[in-house]
Amino acid sequence: MSDKALIRARAAELRAFFEKAGAVVAETSLLQPAETLLDLYGEDIRARAYVTSDSLLGEQMLRPDFTVPVVQMHMEHGAEPARYTYSGEVFRRQEEDTRRANEYTQVGYEIFDRDNPAAADAEVFALIQEALSPLDVRVSTGDIGLLKAAVQGLETTERRKAALARHIWRPRRFRSLLDRFAGRVEVPPSREALLAQDEPMQSGVPFIGLRTPAEVSDRIEALREDVGAMPISAGQVELLDALLDVRETLPFALEQLRDIAVDLPAISPAVQSLRDRIEALDKRGVNVDAIEFEGSYGRTNMEYYDGFVFGFYAEGRADLPPLATGGRYDALTRVLGQGNEIPAVGAVIRPEVVLQLEAGA
Repeated sequence: MSDKALIRARAAELRAFFEKAGAVVAETSLLQPAETLLDLYGEDIRARAYVTSDSLLGEQMLRPDFTVPVVQMHMEHGAEPARYTYSGEVFRRQEEDTRRANEYTQVGYEIFDRDNPAAADAEVFALIQEALSPLDVRVSTGDIGLLKAAVQGLETTERRKAALARHIWRPRRFRSLLDRFAGRVEVPPSREALLAQDEPMQSGVPFIGLRTPAEVSDRIEALREDVGAMPISAGQVELLDALLDVRETLPFALEQLRDIAVDLPAISPAVQSLRDRIEALDKRGVNVDAIEFEGSYGRTNMEYYDGFVFGFYAEGRADLPPLATGGRYDALTRVLGQGNEIPAVGAVIRPEVVLQLEAGA
């Protein structure tokens, strides 16, 4: 049997496992509308998507993952609640690391359910764990919702909070912005010179570029507001750093986060959600004392995740990609639902990595 045939066979087994758990098989096209969906994936996937153009259909891309088209399908036609499974190829360019596959298989499980998000999180996680139970894996979990809530709780301007929230998934850019907003980085001389002019747009310099004069004026006003804003306090930066530095098993991480929430109350609802999730995982038979939580985990994953995030990795095999990844993406349903929304969570397994680990390759 060829490698591809083995992968298809294992993918079929995994999909049958999810069907037995109550999922309906979802089918999505290999070609997806790039203009509609590409921005939802974030910077990394946008840079690695295979995009083509069609005179009738417009700009199209080879499917880079299943979650976004499955969400779009559900928001257009799905009933509630719903559970879906799927399997098939996804495509991503790998120009920076040619060792990584540019075509591989995903098998997934997605839940759309309003009643109990914590129970849905636990269901997806427990099923993935069960599917991978024969293998020697380690697990990492996190919660993007905690960091988003922490950013919204900072005592600073709405523009600054929006900028930080936009760059949560780009840790270096996030850190540079935080340092600047905390007054740790001086304003560049060129920016000071620009803002010192009463009418920068009437300086006599020819207007060039893609932005309109109105857009440039708005940007200049935003820069002036930023320069005049009070720095984010050292204490709040320390609280944010403390959140990002949390790395403990779930019960101990919860205690640390509760302590942080005393001084950063904006994260309290997200901490409560974490507590509910831990209880739901425990009810599912997951050994929560053995599950690690990292405050910074998930910041290099898909940008549509906005809550619980997790990954399963081959123990001692840093050369292999994750066997499975997943998370909560409530906001994505709102974006694609055109006014409608529903809590949703899901995960994917890569069957070829499972086979590789089983073979000891």
